[in-house]
Amino acid sequence: MTQIGQSSTGFTVDLGTPAQPVSLAWAALSETGHRRAVNEDSVVALPPLFAVADGMGGHSAGDVASSAVVARLAEWAERPGLDAPMITEALGHAVDDMAAGAGVTDLGTGTTVTGVALSVVSGTAQWVIFNIGDSRVYQLTSGVLEQVTTDHSVVQELVDAGRITREEADVHPDGNVITRAVGFHEPPVPDFRIIPARPGMRILICSDGLTKELTPYGIRHFLLSNASADAAAHALVDAALENGGRDNVTVIVLDVLAVGDDLAPVLGAEELG
Repeated sequence: MTQIGQSSTGFTVDLGTPAQPVSLAWAALSETGHRRAVNEDSVVALPPLFAVADGMGGHSAGDVASSAVVARLAEWAERPGLDAPMITEALGHAVDDMAAGAGVTDLGTGTTVTGVALSVVSGTAQWVIFNIGDSRVYQLTSGVLEQVTTDHSVVQELVDAGRITREEADVHPDGNVITRAVGFHEPPVPDFRIIPARPGMRILICSDGLTKELTPYGIRHFLLSNASADAAAHALVDAALENGGRDNVTVIVLDVLAVGDDLAPVLGAEELG
């Protein structure tokens, strides 16, 4: 497991224009879980970039793959103007790094990745959301939880085709099979989405070790009932471990405290609700 960056209770990101500073607070946390011998998740939390990578179990050196991804993404952190081509380029370099990693076979290795990068789009502060695989990004705004990313997985394709329900997907035998990854000597193909950075929003970035153990209702409950990012991150991980902890569990809880001249208060349960 590789973690780059530390948690913060308050940090202002200068996006390069006087009208667009963004104040953030965040917490990153990862646990091996009860059934895994090694934590193959990795995390980077260096503003303006935050990401989680889940090395693929059952393949060689999943921890090498996830570490390569966050190391390359970290090289772009602390710079204004992050965009989709930069992120794709970093992931491409990570694929090259994996080939030289210790324990990697000729078949290669792979990892999921998902995250957010704060940037300026059309003159305003925006989150560039990216993902490959089944790690997820959620946003909580005005008490409403939305899954921002779409899983690249067999069960998601079955749900999209109307062949199984979302409830059936949660217990499907192919629930661990993903259809897209970073690695295996192939160029990465991330999905991208842009959403505004708004005061009072809370973002969750997580590996599937969390979503295997908690429903969206449970995730929303813990995000709403814990005022600080640190408390929310610990509550989510603790709940996942208590519910079985069948996989590595990694989360980043990220709060937008203020944007530009909007001096929003530090987030609390009432503001989030």
